[in-house]
Amino acid sequence: MPGRYDDIIHLPHHVSQNHTPMPREERAAQFSPFAALVGFDDVIEEAARYTDARPELDENRKLELDARLRLLEEAEERPEIIVTRFLPDESKPGGAILDLRCRVRRVDPVTRLLTPEEGEPIPVDDILDLRGAFFRRLEDAGKR
Repeated sequence: MPGRYDDIIHLPHHVSQNHTPMPREERAAQFSPFAALVGFDDVIEEAARYTDARPELDENRKLELDARLRLLEEAEERPEIIVTRFLPDESKPGGAILDLRCRVRRVDPVTRLLTPEEGEPIPVDDILDLRGAFFRRLEDAGKR
C-alpha cells in the first residue's frame, strides 16, 4: 500500500535562496510553552516556601525571659546579647526563627519592645530566648 508522501519523502530539504535561515535559538523560542496563567509559577513557589510554626513557651520559660528583660531594663551598660526571636511571615502562617547578636539600647515595658542600637525594635512577645555573657556574669554572681 503506497504512503501519502512517498513521492516527496526522499527529496532534499529546501533551502531558500532569498532568506537566511533563522538561528536555532529563535526557532526554538517559537515553540516554547505559552504562559497562559501569568504569575501561576510565583503562586506555586510561594506555597512551597517553608515557614516555621510559632513555638509556644511554657510558663517557666516565660518567667525566665521576663526576669532577663528586667535585668536588661535596669542595666546601666548596653550589653551585647543574642536574641532568638520569631519573625512572623507577612504573607502566610508561620515565620522564621532567627538569632540576632545586638547591643541593647533599651527595653520598654510599656510598649513591650526591646530596641537594639542598630535595627528595628523587637516585640517582647516574639522573643524566644535571651543569652550572652551579660547573663552568665549575673548568674555567676548570684551563685556566690
